[in-house]
Amino acid sequence: MVPGRGVSRIRRPNRRSIGHRSVGASMNEPEPAGETPAPAIRAGRALGRLPTRIAGAVAAGGPVVQGMLWLIGAGVILTLLNALLRLITQQVDPLQTLFVRYLAGFLVMLPLALRGGMSHYRTQRVGGHLARAGVHMVGLAMWFTALPHVMLADVTAIGFTGPIFLMLGAALFLGEKMVAARWVAAGIGFAGVLIVLAPGLSGTGGAYSLMMLATAPVFAASLLMTKRMTREDGPTALVFWQSVGVTLFALPAALWVWAPLSVGQWLLFLLCGLMGSLGHYCLTKSFHRIDISATQSARYLDLIWASVFGLLFFGDVPPGTTLVGGAVILASTLWIAQREARQARP
Repeated sequence: MVPGRGVSRIRRPNRRSIGHRSVGASMNEPEPAGETPAPAIRAGRALGRLPTRIAGAVAAGGPVVQGMLWLIGAGVILTLLNALLRLITQQVDPLQTLFVRYLAGFLVMLPLALRGGMSHYRTQRVGGHLARAGVHMVGLAMWFTALPHVMLADVTAIGFTGPIFLMLGAALFLGEKMVAARWVAAGIGFAGVLIVLAPGLSGTGGAYSLMMLATAPVFAASLLMTKRMTREDGPTALVFWQSVGVTLFALPAALWVWAPLSVGQWLLFLLCGLMGSLGHYCLTKSFHRIDISATQSARYLDLIWASVFGLLFFGDVPPGTTLVGGAVILASTLWIAQREARQARP
């Protein structure tokens, strides 16, 4: 007998690889060391696709959603900027702070202007840009003077009176259609502001709160001028020329009160300049997407950011009225955004 004949051969299990494991391997066999489990791979791929999906959702939302998102981004950046500036004005004269902050913004934008070409910053309305900067300068002088004496949440809440002036001015001077729903949203949001300020309508800064309140119609006029100029100039040109104009107008007062600055203060001013330019760029981008009066209720969300940054930077604990008022403000923002988005669809 030939050895091996008549004896059935033992077949080895088929160990064809499926992924990183074979069919013949035990189902309870642990994953080989160093290999990534399939759920983790799928989760990683899903996270990698998340920015694309978010961008797609924003694009599908149309100009209303895009305008609201640009405005919310501007609110976060500019509220954080206000917190940093309040820290600085407690150490440096407010008028010097105003000048150096806008000088820093100009210095931050200058390399971008030189690299990208000045064609993006050319304008046929230099006089209009300087007039806008002059109006803005008046409001800034009062705002910087009051800033170190008023809580950050109060600064933001007092600024919410601006949408009333903005809506009125947009209807009178820009010809924007004022539907009743926009007034209702602004009214609900402003009621939330009153809830926030209920413990003391004068705020925590006394006369300085009134000075802060006086800046609202001035800044509203500046924003209306900005909105009108977006028809001819882009966001980069608007931000650039505002930095130039305010820097020039603030120089004489800054020289009168000038005091030497430390290296750390200069670096902080440069950071403020970068944030200011970025925040105003987001603001003007929102004006390109949607009517100015339709976006104003979203500005009330700034109170949430102001409460958070006030707690982090200054230890200011927001009272319960701030939380209740913030909820009212958020409700008005979501309602008007949803309504405007429905009406914008064909």
